[in-house]
Amino acid sequence: MEPKIPIICIIGPTGSGKSSYAVTLAKERDGEVISVDSRQVYKTLDIGTEKITDKEMQGVPHHLIDIREPEETYSAGDFVQDASRLIENIHARGKLPILAGGTHFYFDALINGLPYSTPINPGFRKTLDILTNEELYARIKEKDPKRANTIERNNRRRLVRALEIIEQHGHVPERVSHETYEVTWMPLLPSKDELRARLATRLTETFAHGLIDEVKRVRERVGDARLNELGLEYRVVGEYLRGEREESTLYNALLSKLYQYARRQEAWIQKLVG
Repeated sequence: MEPKIPIICIIGPTGSGKSSYAVTLAKERDGEVISVDSRQVYKTLDIGTEKITDKEMQGVPHHLIDIREPEETYSAGDFVQDASRLIENIHARGKLPILAGGTHFYFDALINGLPYSTPINPGFRKTLDILTNEELYARIKEKDPKRANTIERNNRRRLVRALEIIEQHGHVPERVSHETYEVTWMPLLPSKDELRARLATRLTETFAHGLIDEVKRVRERVGDARLNELGLEYRVVGEYLRGEREESTLYNALLSKLYQYARRQEAWIQKLVG
């Protein structure tokens, strides 16, 4: 039986300091960082995703950042394939693989395995085109409440995929762990007050660094439907750019939504760490 590869997984809600802690740990333990972030894989999404800079990396190798164009898609299956290859490569070179990020669904897929192989059903997907995201989510909640509790309500691509799987299986099947890695979980869980303060500071800096201009450039490139799939920052600022929201409401609306999102992420962390 092959010995398990040791990996460290740094998880936590958005704004909890995962990136900086990963760099510190990598320098202490001779490691390399694998980003577990469904948005930092995309080029040009820098400010809204708080993407780590070359300076902040402090010479520590980072992987799975800026590997796709924003028009392209990147799935949990893509991540599992890429991360598995990188873990083996880093370990083979005598380094410690350190995974850090806030896309807990990716952690789940890597550690517990991808659950199913359900082919794309173009005909069924076409029947969903007329439904809003809210209507798609309502269907998932009706047919598979357990999946509804963990899915991102405004990520249309994932909503459609979940319904496609439910259509074939009746529900989203459970995964079976392959126990490939010796996992050390390092959760970062700030208190509620600290988390809100960290998010407020980070969001202020994000606007100061040019978030609105970045979202404008991305929107011009990919369109509104794709923009809405790229996370809260891009969706809410997109509402302002379309005239659906006043600029004066942006900061408070985003801060509130980010805090709510961070609290939902804590449910994923409990599920992963136990």
